[in-house]
Amino acid sequence: MTDAPGASPRPSIGLLEAVTITIGIVVGAGIYRTPSLVAGAADNAGSVLLAWAAGGLISIVGALCYAELAASFPHAGGDYHFLSRAFGRRLAFLYGWARLSVIQTGSIALLAFVFGDYASQLVHLGPWSASVYAAGAVAAITVIQWCGVRAGTRVQNWLTGLEIAGLGVVIVAGLIIAPAAPPEPTAQGTGEFGLVMVFVLLTFGGWSEAVYFSAELKGARRRMAPVLIYSLLVITALYVTANAAYLRALGLAGTARSEAVAADVMQLAFGPAGAALISLFIATAALTSVNATVFTGARSAFAWGRDHPALAWLGRWDPAAATPRHGLVVQGLAALALVLAGSFTRDGFRTAVEYTAPVFWAFLLLVGLALFRLRRLEPQAERPFRVPLYPLLPAVFVATNAYLLYSSVAYTGRGALFGLGVVAAGAVLLSLLPTSRRKQAATDRGSPRS
Repeated sequence: MTDAPGASPRPSIGLLEAVTITIGIVVGAGIYRTPSLVAGAADNAGSVLLAWAAGGLISIVGALCYAELAASFPHAGGDYHFLSRAFGRRLAFLYGWARLSVIQTGSIALLAFVFGDYASQLVHLGPWSASVYAAGAVAAITVIQWCGVRAGTRVQNWLTGLEIAGLGVVIVAGLIIAPAAPPEPTAQGTGEFGLVMVFVLLTFGGWSEAVYFSAELKGARRRMAPVLIYSLLVITALYVTANAAYLRALGLAGTARSEAVAADVMQLAFGPAGAALISLFIATAALTSVNATVFTGARSAFAWGRDHPALAWLGRWDPAAATPRHGLVVQGLAALALVLAGSFTRDGFRTAVEYTAPVFWAFLLLVGLALFRLRRLEPQAERPFRVPLYPLLPAVFVATNAYLLYSSVAYTGRGALFGLGVVAAGAVLLSLLPTSRRKQAATDRGSPRS
């Protein structure tokens, strides 16, 4: 069956699949890389563990805000839909454009390169090995997702299980098998807790992607909050124990100096064989994140295309496969183009994608503000879940995103202009497209009200 213009997402994803997708997006290569940055900015081991626990708590605060939005307005568009509903379709269009052109597709390409780098450590394919692996991963996962939601979620379940098992081996190695590092009597780091939290929250990033399958989640109105909270509790437990393992085996100074903390721990525990194991674990983690990111990204592309007649071909849903096949193809081709570009200019490409971080945090800040605005604009809307301690917790979420926006602009400096250029290109595209006069309600046809 071909994609049907009037077809819409229907509930087909269970609680387990939703949790594995969310965990798969968040737990990527970051937990194998950022702990050294966190340790380098912390003044003692206790503050490192406190920071990772605080990162989980702050993420749960944000998840509670997202749970209210997703339970009240379940839609395949996720953030795009919330922004459209709260601030209008022009602003939402710019977000949809930035997400498809660089943010989401750039994330897929970068994760694919991480997979390629570590897969090449296991089986090298020549001078273009990482690029070949990266392109193959993007193409293979896009085909799996194109086959249907069942194939995509089954692969995600297996990959997430392998990913958690791999991280579990690292944790056991650091906590039990590797010899403990000698005590460190003095502080080692700078004590800049704000900088520490930037690194920590970046490693927790991605949980908000869960809202992109809210229209497909069975019982979305009552299950969205549990999906987000359960996922983040598991992730927080993994992150805290992983860092405890790093600190026990390497110490604070050793963790801060290490360029590959997990590899160093595995080396201490298992010798040279540990290097091969960690390459396998990180490659699996990256592939898991690629699969989940492809899944959610195609759904935002579908919602973006559905709202604009000139992009209607992008907003088609295949009811047989229960997936947006056109969105998957376009997203896959865009990601492959970025992989090709990255093959020639890896550093420049990576930097260009990182420069979109201010755009990402700016839109996430707007999503937090959308919660306040939709409470005022649509007070009569059914809200099966409401953020506790409103407006305090949403205010904390908004303030956190504002700080991360500031930090990302300060970090990138003039490079933030690249992100503005992406948004400006979207504004030009919007001005060239025919104006749609359909009412907003028409874009919500078929949204489940579970």
